[in-house]
Amino acid sequence: MRTVQVVIVGAGPTGLTAATLLGQYGVECLVLDRFGSIYPQPRAVALDDEVHRILARLGVADEFAAIARPHRGLRLLDRDMRVLAEFARDPAPGRHGYPQGSLFDQPELEAILRRNLDRYASVTLRGNAEVTALTQDTGGVRVDVTDTHTGGRESVRAGYVLGCDGANSLTRATIGAAMRELGFTQRWLVVDVTTEADLGQWEGVHQLSDPARAGTYMRVGRTRHRWEFQLRPGESADDHRDITRLHPLISRWTGDLPVDRLEIVRVAEYTFRAQVADRWRDRRVFLLGDAAHLTPPFIGQGMCAGQRDAMNLAWKLAGVLAGTLDGTALDTYQVERARHARAMIRLAKLVGTAMTAGGELGDVVRHAVAPRLHLVPGLTGLATDSRTPPLRRSALVVRPRLRRGLAGGLCPNAVVDGDRRFDDVTAGRFAIVTAVEPSAAARAAIARRGAVLVLARPADALHRWLRSGGARVAVVRPDGVVLRAGRRLLPAMVDAVRPVGPAGPGGKDGRPAGHAGWVRPSRQ
Repeated sequence: MRTVQVVIVGAGPTGLTAATLLGQYGVECLVLDRFGSIYPQPRAVALDDEVHRILARLGVADEFAAIARPHRGLRLLDRDMRVLAEFARDPAPGRHGYPQGSLFDQPELEAILRRNLDRYASVTLRGNAEVTALTQDTGGVRVDVTDTHTGGRESVRAGYVLGCDGANSLTRATIGAAMRELGFTQRWLVVDVTTEADLGQWEGVHQLSDPARAGTYMRVGRTRHRWEFQLRPGESADDHRDITRLHPLISRWTGDLPVDRLEIVRVAEYTFRAQVADRWRDRRVFLLGDAAHLTPPFIGQGMCAGQRDAMNLAWKLAGVLAGTLDGTALDTYQVERARHARAMIRLAKLVGTAMTAGGELGDVVRHAVAPRLHLVPGLTGLATDSRTPPLRRSALVVRPRLRRGLAGGLCPNAVVDGDRRFDDVTAGRFAIVTAVEPSAAARAAIARRGAVLVLARPADALHRWLRSGGARVAVVRPDGVVLRAGRRLLPAMVDAVRPVGPAGPGGKDGRPAGHAGWVRPSRQ
C-alpha cells in the first residue's frame, strides 16, 4: 500500500490551492478527483484582492490577470433598469497590489492551477479516482479509491486527509459532521452565455431588484456573460434551456441583438444556501471549502472562503509535518476559519435579502432608500472595501480581549524591496515588521529561525499600517495574518517565530523568493 504525507480529496480550486501551497513546502501530496479532467461548467465567477493575493502566492498572478476582468463595483437596478444606487470601486490596485474585485471563468482558472501544479515534484494529481471510504487509526488514514474508468480498487495510506470534495462531501459524512442551516434558502436559475457581440454594459455587477423576479448580471470574460434569476414556485431550469425561452429574461441587457448571436454555455438550477459544518476536523481528517461551508453568492465569497481555508491550514500542516510546529497548531484551523466564514455568510445573507426580498413593499422601500445611500457617511467605502473581518483569538492570534489592534488581520502586501512585494520576499515564512530597528542579537535570533525582518520607515505603507493599529512591531504568519502586534519587540514575539519548511517558488513570476535577513522597503 502506497503511503503519502497528505491526500487531498477533490481537485477544484480549494484542493489545487492546498496542494500547491503544500508542494511549496516540499510536502508529498496525492490529489484525487473523481472527474477525469477539469469540470467544464463555470461555477464561481468572482474573487477579491485578498484571494488574488493567494493566487500570487501560488505563482499564477499574471496568468490569472490575463483571463480576469477587474470589476467596477455594484449597481442596484429597479425593474425598469434604472440605477437606484451605484457603489463604484477605485480602479487602482488595492492594499494588496491587485484589483479589489475580479471576474473570471472558473474552468480557465482551474486550468491555470493544474498547469502550475506540475512544477512541484512532491505533488501528484490523479483523475478518475473516486474516494469511497476513509478509515482512521492512531497513525494515519486509509483511503479507499475506485478507478471510475476501469472499476479497479486500491488503497492509499495518508498521514492526513484534506476533504475538498464539495457540498456533497463524502469526507464530511465520514467524520460524522453535519451542516447547520443559517436561515437562507433560495432557488435560482444560473445562466452562462457566450457571444462575440459587445453588449455595451457597465463593467461591474448589476443587481436587478425586481419584485417579480430578482436577477444578477456580470460580464466574466471577453465573450462570457453570467446571469442569475430567482426561480418562481413551480419553475425549473428546464423551462429556460432553449435560447428563445431564455431570451425574455436576458433581453434587458442584450437589447435587440439577434438570438442566433447568443450561445448558451450552461443553464442550471442552484439552491443558494447558508450553511456551516458543525465539525471541520476529526483527528487527521479536515474539511475545506464547500465541504465545510456554503455561502449565498451575493458578495462573491463562495470560492474565496475555500481559498482562505487552504491558505490558513497549509502552512500549519507543513510545520507539523516538518516537526517545527506543535500538533496543537492544527487545533486553530476551525477556531479561526469558522467564525470568519460565518461572518461572510451573514453579510451575504444581508445583501441578498436587502436586494431581493420584500415583494412590492420591499421595492417601495428600495426606491425610497437606495438613491440616498451615498449620503450616509462611509457607507460607499464600506460597500466597496474588499477587506474581510480579522480572525478570532487563538493560540496563533494573540490579541487583547478589549482592544482589536492588528492581530488577526492581514498585513498589507506592500512593496518592500524594489518591485517586489511583502509576500515575494517572505515566500511562506514568518516575518517581523518593525518601525524600530532591533538589536543585533534580536536580528540573529530571528534569522536563525528562518524568518524575514522588514523595516517599516516613516511614510511607507507598512509604517502607516502599523500606526493605524497603535503598534510599532508585528509578527506576521506565513499566511499573511498578524499573529501578534505591540509597541516593542518582546522575547515572546521572537519565540512565536518558527521555520515552517522549505518554501518553494513564489511571487508573481514563480522565482524562489524570500530569505532570512533584513529587508528595507522602497518608498511609496
